[in-house]
Amino acid sequence: MRPITYLHSRLASTLFYPTAAASALAVGMVLGRSLMTGVLGPNFLIWNLFLAWMPYLMAIWAESSARRSWWRAILPSTLWLLFLPNAPYIMTDFVHFERLGFVWWYTLGMLVAFAWAGCMLGVASLYIMQRIVRERLGAAMSWAFVLASCGLSGLGVYFGRFLRWNSWDVLFSPSGLAHDLRHLLGDPSNYPQMIGVSGLFACFLALGYLTLTAVRSLRH
Repeated sequence: MRPITYLHSRLASTLFYPTAAASALAVGMVLGRSLMTGVLGPNFLIWNLFLAWMPYLMAIWAESSARRSWWRAILPSTLWLLFLPNAPYIMTDFVHFERLGFVWWYTLGMLVAFAWAGCMLGVASLYIMQRIVRERLGAAMSWAFVLASCGLSGLGVYFGRFLRWNSWDVLFSPSGLAHDLRHLLGDPSNYPQMIGVSGLFACFLALGYLTLTAVRSLRH
C-alpha cells in the first residue's frame, strides 16, 4: 500500500476528516468575529477546543501502542479517560452567551460550532477506544466500556463546570479533589444537580456515539 493511500485510510478510520472540518469551522468563526470586531478571541473557546482534541490524540496513541503490546496502551488509555470530559464540556460554554455579546446569531452559531466539534471529538475518540477493547475483550465488554466511559465523562463535565476542576488536577491536586468529592457526596442536597448534569451530558455523548455507529453500520 502506498504511503498516501495508507495515510488516507488511517485518517478515515479514526474519523479525522469530520473532526478536523468541525474544528476548522469553529476556529474560523472565532477568526471571523475577531476580524469584524477588531478584538482577538474569545481565546477560552480555542483553549477548550485544544483540550477537546487531547482525548482524540490519546486514543490514537493508545491504539498504536496496543498493536505492539497491551501494556503499552495503559498510559495513553488512562490519559484518554482523564481528558475525555473536555470534549463534551465545550457544550457548557453556552453559559457565556450573553457575556460574549456581538451579533446574537453569530455568537450562537459560533458556540454551536464549538459544541459540535467537541462532541465529534469525544465520539471519535470513544470509537477508537471501543475498537481496542473489542479486539481484546469482545463486543459485549466493549459496549459496557462505552457506557461506563460516557457515565464517567458526564461526571467529569459536572466537576469541570461546577467545581472548576481540570483533568490534570487528578494528577497534581488529588487531595484537593478528594476533599471536594467528600464534601459533595456528604451533602445530599448536591445530588439532584450532580446526577442531572452528569446524566444529561453522559446521554449526549452516548446518543452521539450511537448515531455514529448506526450510520457506519449502514455502510456495511
